[in-house]
Amino acid sequence: MAQQPQLHFPILIFTSIFVISFSSFIRPPHPFDPLTESEFKLIRNVIKKKYPVGPTHRFTFQYVGLNEPDKSGVLSWHLSLHHNVTPPPRQAFVIARENRKTREIVVDFSSRAIVSDIIRVGHGNPMLTIDEQEVATELVLKFKPFRQSIRRRGLKVSEVVVTSSTMGWFGEKDNDRLIKTIPFYLNGSVNTYLRPIEGMTIIVNLEKMKVTTFKDRFMGPLPKANGTEYRFSKLKTPFGPTLKNSIFLQPNGSGFKIDGHVVRWANWEFHISFDVRAGLIISLASIFDIDMNKYRQVLYKGHLSEMYVPYMDPSEDWYFITYLDCGEFGCGQSAVSLEPYTDCPAGAVFFDGIFAGQDGTPTNISKAMCIFEKNAGDIMWRHTEAEVPGLEITEVRPDVSLVARMVTTVGNYDYIVDYEFKPSGAIKMEVGLTGVLEVKPVEYVHTSEIKEDDIHGTIVADNTVGVNHDHFVTYRLDLDIDGTENSFVRTELVTKRTPKSVKTPRKSYWTTNRKTVKTEAEARVKLGLRAEELMVVNPNRLTKHGNEVGYRLFPGPVSGTLMAHDDFPQIRGAFTNYNVWITLYNKSEVWASGLYADRSQGDDTLAVWSQRNREIEKKDIVMWYTVGFHHVPCQEDFPTMPTLSSGFELRPANFFEQNPVLKTKPIKLSSAPKCTPKNEY
Repeated sequence: MAQQPQLHFPILIFTSIFVISFSSFIRPPHPFDPLTESEFKLIRNVIKKKYPVGPTHRFTFQYVGLNEPDKSGVLSWHLSLHHNVTPPPRQAFVIARENRKTREIVVDFSSRAIVSDIIRVGHGNPMLTIDEQEVATELVLKFKPFRQSIRRRGLKVSEVVVTSSTMGWFGEKDNDRLIKTIPFYLNGSVNTYLRPIEGMTIIVNLEKMKVTTFKDRFMGPLPKANGTEYRFSKLKTPFGPTLKNSIFLQPNGSGFKIDGHVVRWANWEFHISFDVRAGLIISLASIFDIDMNKYRQVLYKGHLSEMYVPYMDPSEDWYFITYLDCGEFGCGQSAVSLEPYTDCPAGAVFFDGIFAGQDGTPTNISKAMCIFEKNAGDIMWRHTEAEVPGLEITEVRPDVSLVARMVTTVGNYDYIVDYEFKPSGAIKMEVGLTGVLEVKPVEYVHTSEIKEDDIHGTIVADNTVGVNHDHFVTYRLDLDIDGTENSFVRTELVTKRTPKSVKTPRKSYWTTNRKTVKTEAEARVKLGLRAEELMVVNPNRLTKHGNEVGYRLFPGPVSGTLMAHDDFPQIRGAFTNYNVWITLYNKSEVWASGLYADRSQGDDTLAVWSQRNREIEKKDIVMWYTVGFHHVPCQEDFPTMPTLSSGFELRPANFFEQNPVLKTKPIKLSSAPKCTPKNEY
């Protein structure tokens, strides 16, 4: 007999902060558990036996992650009542550079041996490591022609910071591992990205680890340092609006439990993990059905697949800035430690994230992810009934949810990535953009000085233009709605004229035109072109009224690419040509921009896989959804940007027989501040 989950409502009370290290549990690993510190060390030792490092042999670890286990094996293990089924083999997948070759290596933990080792051939390069970027920027700072150019501008080399930028691909035939570096000038500011030094082209070859191209083309203006400060300790009066201190308290403790990496809360159960490229990963998310007295499958695996950020300035200093953040820099590698009580509220539980450094040794990001209950004052459901004679009824339940959060800072932008689980069965994915603009130095301080369309953005401060750009955040969502045999349904809302046979003054109405999609090509969706509902259903599971159980997609604000499809960045970012894609499940098709995103040529992307046009009816299918932002900067985005958020929601549609939170118990306030009427202040 399954135990019915309980929903606990947070009320005002102090709770402590908990930190969980993924390597702190001694237990048989879950198939999706992230690699532990000891496992990273084992991987390094096994590989180093075959590839010893020395003066004549260079070997670097570019990506180390869990080798995707066979899905049927994972589900067989997961769905067994007490996990008596043997879990699939636990292995690591390694992408390494060895003497200028890319190797794909699989290490098996049980045998402590390499079970696969192949040389990869094709376009694109693996993810950059932090170490090689740091070495490259240090090379530039020591490069004599660069130092001379800085002095020629009347600047101090000691106040220069150099950052790395990927090159993109613009039709070149070579596949060299190159990066461009961009210098910035502090000298009165710590807001690095707001004071770029333009006019120099500096390219570093990562294999040779030397500056291979240096051009000092011109000397331009430099934005001023004043007005760039954002540290509270350095700011001066007058200050902004005062916010009252507030902390949510839970006298009976938090409503969620964590067992290893499995989280149980209210009627939800899911697994949380960490990957150096994706960051936070949610898997095996199931929801408890009271009527069926069991957990039912919803999401096999969900995570960030790519963040594509093209800037809209075609000039020589800017044209190449078309980042693929997860594939080039690693959204997990770029994760930052979360601050208790600010990044995550009281009662949050924090998880460390571990990844392999360039030499294979484990690197720990403390408090890389957090889980917390959220009570924002929203309403789950309510009704007031005043029509029954002699009786007035009001029933209301607060909308409490559980949030899993990560913040990844890729260069100048901070991305807040949330997965929010609701007792109603909904899962809400949201991404928030904050941080610092990437700006361009100009001679102008006022719009009246602009003589032609050459600034490609907005003047946000003296001699400073915030450049127009896009953010496209693509999620991979392997939905298994009550099982793996799912279908994608597009239901168009169609306007009809009222038949003359109907004696009514109404002239029109709308009805639905439901279509079960057969192939991947039919499943590509540009949102906003027509009124339609999008659902993933399980046609083998029907409600008692004959409806197919499913989950409906509720899109957020819609933004699609405006770039020409034959433009080089958009060839690489073609996975944003549609807002929604559905593909047949393939465990090797994980990254929308391809496994090798750096300097890729767009020949291994979601858009290419979809061209196979595989049949997807009653199949194991994957949904891809892109959250888009067109960002025209404004002065309020300077010197730091207030968070701009968007997202989407997956919501049950005929999944339950009725409202799954109807019987949620009302909140009991044993001790809470009194609500004071406004006129009593």
